[in-house]
Amino acid sequence: MVSAASHPKTETDVVVIGGGPAGSTASTLIAQAGYKVELFERDHFPRFHIGESLIPQTYYVLNRLGMLDKMKGSHFVKKYSVQFVNRRGQLSEPFYFVDHKPHESSQTWQVRRSEFDTLMLNNAREHGVNVHEGARVLEVLFEGSQAVGVRVKCGDEPEREVRAKVVIDASGQSSLLMDRLNLREWDPVLKKAALWTYWKGAYRDTGRDEGTTVVIQTEGKKGWFWYIPLHDDIVSVGVVADYTYLFQNRDSKEFEDIYFEEVARCPGLHPRIANAQRCDIFRAQKEYTYRAKQAAGDGWALIGDAYGFLDPLYSSGVLLALNSGSQAADAIVEGLAKNDVSEKQLRKWEPGFNAGMDRMRQLVCAYYDGLSFGRFIRKHPHLKGLVTDVLIGDVFKDEVDVLWPLIDEMRAEQQAAHSA
Repeated sequence: MVSAASHPKTETDVVVIGGGPAGSTASTLIAQAGYKVELFERDHFPRFHIGESLIPQTYYVLNRLGMLDKMKGSHFVKKYSVQFVNRRGQLSEPFYFVDHKPHESSQTWQVRRSEFDTLMLNNAREHGVNVHEGARVLEVLFEGSQAVGVRVKCGDEPEREVRAKVVIDASGQSSLLMDRLNLREWDPVLKKAALWTYWKGAYRDTGRDEGTTVVIQTEGKKGWFWYIPLHDDIVSVGVVADYTYLFQNRDSKEFEDIYFEEVARCPGLHPRIANAQRCDIFRAQKEYTYRAKQAAGDGWALIGDAYGFLDPLYSSGVLLALNSGSQAADAIVEGLAKNDVSEKQLRKWEPGFNAGMDRMRQLVCAYYDGLSFGRFIRKHPHLKGLVTDVLIGDVFKDEVDVLWPLIDEMRAEQQAAHSA
């Protein structure tokens, strides 16, 4: 229901709630098409956010946004590959993206999100988006099932209503519309949690391996650590495991104690941080894989974490934010051009996006089930390219679907051998 209170009113074409990568992407592309966009961001940038490792397929949306020159001129660490370390501390061969795809997109970046997100939001401003920081959206306004705007409070200013043809919720995991419309569905399998901090002076490879994302398994395959080299000699190091394992039935509830218990169970990590100094607090995020029942309705859309979040194993978070933002923006621009902002029009991108998200999820689940990608590639060497496609985020195409029956077959073989 529309609030009955009388507030000053303004009008625009599109309102975007949230200025993270998804919101800045959608707002930039819609503004590029000549429409008026008001973006309301609760915080003042720069602000902290996790999700620091980009994957190659982000290149194409960054190119559309006019961000590539900014990224190339930044001090972000260049990332050329991903590498896996098993529970005994043995390293796999690195997956070098360029060996599979000789294109400049195969070099990507490890970013400090406070800086990257600020670059993205400033880029939106440069493309004509009217950005408001320190602005709290109090309510999405509806007339029947149609979203018609928001009620917002910017800093010390009085509340006001901003009417719009489309409202995009890019407000992150605390998604306004997902909870209001009861759309959140938690993943029944991926009930994971994460605990992380930052280290200065930790081990770094050299050359093109300096920026490698390393996925390091813990003993007993109870969990895994990410190891992400950032600029200024900082490394992001976090553990992911089942929520119940990580945070319940522990002698201590202190994050620091839990973290170092897991470090002790990780032969591949301990020597990397043995001579380093911790330089930040411990942070945690609990049970966070979910998706909304639908991505859009009449006059509204959900993008980025406001639509769904997938386990961080393959660093897909920013890719999914950029792709949901760009695909939703394209559907909205098309709808505005033909004066159709119905649910049918605004959900046009949803099936293809969900298919890509499901493919990434299948690879995540295969890893947690103990699938060895090295063994899989040795058995199916002609499919190494398609496995690498998924690792670089090229998941919005049907060609990779040949992998799943073969992966399921190998998982079944491993489970049978384990139980024999």
